[in-house]
Amino acid sequence: MDLNASQFLSPGRKEFVKGTLLLTGAGFFCRVLGFFYRIYMSRTIGAEGLGLYNMIHPFFSIAFALCAGSIQTALSQYVAANREKGWSIFLCGLALSLSLSVIPVLLLCKGKIFLASNVLSEPQAARYLPVLAVSVPFACLHACINGYYYGMNKAHIPSFSQITEQMIRMGAVWLLVIYLEKNGKPVTVGLAVEGHVIGEMASAAFTFLALLLVPPQKGEREGGKERKNLVPILTLALPLMGNRLVLNLLGSAEAILIPSRLIDHGLTNKEALSVYGVLTSMALPFILFPSAITNSMAVLLLPSAARAQAMKEQGRISTMAALSFKCSCYMGILCIGIFTRFGKNLGTMIFRSELSGSFITVLCWLCPFMYLATTMGSIQNGLGKTGTTFLQNIVAMGIRLAFVLFAVPVFGIRGYLWGFLVSELFLAFLCCI
Repeated sequence: MDLNASQFLSPGRKEFVKGTLLLTGAGFFCRVLGFFYRIYMSRTIGAEGLGLYNMIHPFFSIAFALCAGSIQTALSQYVAANREKGWSIFLCGLALSLSLSVIPVLLLCKGKIFLASNVLSEPQAARYLPVLAVSVPFACLHACINGYYYGMNKAHIPSFSQITEQMIRMGAVWLLVIYLEKNGKPVTVGLAVEGHVIGEMASAAFTFLALLLVPPQKGEREGGKERKNLVPILTLALPLMGNRLVLNLLGSAEAILIPSRLIDHGLTNKEALSVYGVLTSMALPFILFPSAITNSMAVLLLPSAARAQAMKEQGRISTMAALSFKCSCYMGILCIGIFTRFGKNLGTMIFRSELSGSFITVLCWLCPFMYLATTMGSIQNGLGKTGTTFLQNIVAMGIRLAFVLFAVPVFGIRGYLWGFLVSELFLAFLCCI
């Protein structure tokens, strides 16, 4: 069988390419805006403030993994295979997601002092956790709506929601800074947390309005059958939920441990937060910028793989895997060339930080492996191999944590960079196998 691009781009499959281009365009635009936003924030709250925010944010990531991310993926996969029941599947998934959101909201509000003092070891973070909790239900709403659109192979609304979220967040933060400075009030890390909440609210409002005005599924919306979809959704969501929850818990442990291990290496608390802020908010965004393409592909590869499997189109699955492999490798190699040549100057020029430029030139070697793991992992999830991707990610995260625990106290932040490279190389190898 000739598994070429023409087979993949048959009339019924051009929606995949169209959706990928839409998501990629929106992703690039949002990342450009995000660069300006990070530059602005780095000069407003500083590297230390960014480091503290990146220690707090994993709590939202855990909540999102529990209540929204896995359900969005399950909706995308289940709707893609059962489009005629799309509306009732969406309602069931939304009810499940919003119900689950009560748990992290209560934990963040009631346990803020314990979490800040005993988990983060940063008592000043307690004031920001309840604000962060407000964003969780809004994230659930827009995640479920996006999953519904992805499952119906309609990527335009999720694409525009990204842009809406980013633009409103930036505008709101800018207005807040003007207000605070005008009234002589200090600009703290709370500004970043409030900007995050406003962005989630904006995205939820946009997608909800779009659902009312431009629904992905035309025709009669049948009701009263939502409960029948609960078991299939849970069957798909629970492995993903466990996967993402464990990975986000490990990622949160990593975010909390890195500053403490840097202190063990000899840095002060302020220096450790600053180094961590430079790494996560200045250097990594550069490396992740080109992944707008592979992330967009991954989002649409999952429902496409699920649909192809439901229709027993093995040739189409093979074509998706082959094209994804080539695209990820070509992009990754190109990015290595660009960042090794210009990375140091870009970090110094844009963020006024030589350290960020140094990080970019090291982290750029991640690109091919990170992009491969993203696309191949998405295809595996679409084929129902969520357990396999879970084990692969656990192994990779375990490698990174081992480097954080044992290499960072000896070699400093370089030990973490080495661990990051080794873990992504191993993860890409496992995904390809």
